[in-house]
Amino acid sequence: MRVLAISGSLRSGAYSTRLAEAAADLLPAEAVLELYGGLASIPNYDQDVEDVAAPEAVEDLRQRIDEADALLVVTPEYNASIPGGLKNAIDWASRPHGESALAGKPAAIVSNSPAPFGGVWANQQIRKAFTITGSPTVETELAIGKVDQKVAEDGSITDEQTRAQIRSLLNELRELVEATDKLKLEEAAA
Repeated sequence: MRVLAISGSLRSGAYSTRLAEAAADLLPAEAVLELYGGLASIPNYDQDVEDVAAPEAVEDLRQRIDEADALLVVTPEYNASIPGGLKNAIDWASRPHGESALAGKPAAIVSNSPAPFGGVWANQQIRKAFTITGSPTVETELAIGKVDQKVAEDGSITDEQTRAQIRSLLNELRELVEATDKLKLEEAAA
């Protein structure tokens, strides 16, 4: 299983990026994780631009999503919402209508915050967007509160419960990928 991890934060040393990197060590056997690093280069969504040709950075994002078996989105919450850059990337990846890189792509979402609730609203908003894009998401909603007390400067997760939750979420993602693949085979045979 190839997992494309997208950190919703552009900040250097962000908790979201550290969590995404640490997830690579918590994957199920034979799974690999690639951390997408191009979020800052995605321009604002503009249908006039899309009608001419998608920018190179957008094509790169879409291709990486296409090549992955699943997505892992790890994000902070800004003002009770998704960071603008992440929402913009989701908007671009959801286009063109009928050919979206997100359609049918299994996903897992991890939100986080130094506050106790862990960015649960951002988690729910991404889940809502993925419902519209046709991206099946794992049932578990993982919102990591007090993340500043659970992730070290070196990126390691210092909290065993958090490690276990991420490992469990990634196993659930593997199961969703397998179920999605099986459904695609059944539909192709029908």
